[in-house]
Amino acid sequence: MSDIPVDPAKRTWLIATGCAGAAGAAFTAVPFVSSFQPSERAKAAGAPVEVDIGALKPGEKVTVEWRGKPVWIMKRTPEMLETLKKTEPQVADPKSLRTAFPTPDYAKNQYRSIKPEVFVGVGICSHLGCSPTDKLQAGPQPSLPDDWMGGFLCPCHGSTFDLAGRVFKNKPAPDNLEVPPHKYLSDTRLLIGEDDKNKA
Repeated sequence: MSDIPVDPAKRTWLIATGCAGAAGAAFTAVPFVSSFQPSERAKAAGAPVEVDIGALKPGEKVTVEWRGKPVWIMKRTPEMLETLKKTEPQVADPKSLRTAFPTPDYAKNQYRSIKPEVFVGVGICSHLGCSPTDKLQAGPQPSLPDDWMGGFLCPCHGSTFDLAGRVFKNKPAPDNLEVPPHKYLSDTRLLIGEDDKNKA
């Protein structure tokens, strides 16, 4: 211990400035730490999206945005559903068993959907993230085979998908189009991004 007497005023000043410094550091740290929290806009972007499909007619498709991705909702006609039986031997993963984009159990069927007529899929090619275009009309067309039965074409590298979003064999895209979690709130209302098992 030193023999120099302690100056009470100096000690008080040191304690006061130390406390002020600690308070200032805490005051500065709160906004800094809170900046790591997702913004309200980001939270909203990841939130489930409710869609009214009551006005969707057979053969029509609408696109909504979920998590910054285009999600297609298409009401398929009976004729469109018939083509899925014919394309099954031609697609690379007919049972949706590949796991790069895990398919919900309720969509691991020929239709890749809860209700056969309504397809819900993310409109992003599994190859390099391009957006495929609609080629719903059957028959010969540029960049498509002569026996084309309708589906989607990714114009970037020529990957083709049937009307259930299943990729055809020997194409650059390694996987089927993603089926997002979704569920029906009623006969005409869909919730994209959440189902009874997953809250995405």
